[in-house]
Amino acid sequence: MKFITISPTDFADYAAKSPYKSFMQTPEIAKYREANGWTAYYLGVTESDELKAATMLVAKPTFLGKSTFLAPGGPLLDLEDAKLTAFLLTHLKRYVKSHNGYVLHLDPYYELTERDRDGNPIPNGFNRTKAEHNLQKLGFKPAPTTGQPRYSFAIDLAGRTPDEILADFKRNTRGHIRKAEKAGVTVRELKREELNILKQITSSTAARRDFTDKPLSYYEQMYDLFHDRGEVMFMVAEAELEDASFEGDPEAGKPRTSAKTPVATGVLDAPREGSVSSSHMVPLSAAMFMLYGDEVIYLFSGSEERYMKEYNAQYAIQWHMIKYAAEHEFKRYNFYGISGLPHNGELDGIYEFKKGFSSGQYGHVIELIGAYELSTNAPFYHLHHLISKLKHH
Repeated sequence: MKFITISPTDFADYAAKSPYKSFMQTPEIAKYREANGWTAYYLGVTESDELKAATMLVAKPTFLGKSTFLAPGGPLLDLEDAKLTAFLLTHLKRYVKSHNGYVLHLDPYYELTERDRDGNPIPNGFNRTKAEHNLQKLGFKPAPTTGQPRYSFAIDLAGRTPDEILADFKRNTRGHIRKAEKAGVTVRELKREELNILKQITSSTAARRDFTDKPLSYYEQMYDLFHDRGEVMFMVAEAELEDASFEGDPEAGKPRTSAKTPVATGVLDAPREGSVSSSHMVPLSAAMFMLYGDEVIYLFSGSEERYMKEYNAQYAIQWHMIKYAAEHEFKRYNFYGISGLPHNGELDGIYEFKKGFSSGQYGHVIELIGAYELSTNAPFYHLHHLISKLKHH
């Protein structure tokens, strides 16, 4: 076996065929990282001139000339293959060390345990604990942070029509979808110049739920990198509402059939006193989806809280994209992160929402192996962690 540097094109070709592929392990994400101060490297292992394993690494200086190295969504190989894993990671460690790196952080899109929709291990399903053992044997330890959720919820689409998929939804989920349709909620794709609609909605949702929102520049960069490739979609669910932003009016937000007045920014001004009422297409919910490999991933979203119960726009967006995924022959629809496995049968609200899109055998919990890291410069590694702790106190 040989450890080699490979071209972005050769890496992309290998990644597209890998069963462990992730949109995070692409030259496009490398370009996104490079635009934000990182340096990208493409490395692999060949045997008889055939590429057997590969990874995209990105590195960023921290201080004192030392860098952190990260494989987002990688590396791409079967981590249960002890020989191949040891060969690649041993050489990666040397490579990082020779490039002034002090830590190598892996975050593979690698499923660990096969689970059902309730999060229970499936009898006779795969259980790749050997992969964990292989990483730990090489000195890797679970990392404190990860760039992707450890647990997600997904539904299998392969071989099923949209009608068959809908029939498998829970009854109340189907009811929410019908309610959205009756309320006149429609779903469309946002243009690049409309991404501020998504940003405004995610900002208000982030403030309400106390999480960190992505900047508008992130959505714009992801659009520029992936949209023409057909690998990202930004969607909005909207409805025609009368004087929707006038919160003091008890009639505000009710549908009507008058002529539309589109509002490009998605922000409505309250009507002035004495003005004639009008209706507008109002954004109710918006979301970002990645379409890569065999799956569609529901990545980020937000909803206008005051319209959620009446219009159920968040259900309309999901149903629209599930139909799109099925009609375009994607094998899996990935709702992405849930906070964890259910505890004593209790579900958090996000898990409950996502689980409603499968009442039978087609829904399942995805459990990833999690992030791991290895120090390549122990003194600096411990110094960095000490400084980080002091900054957070």
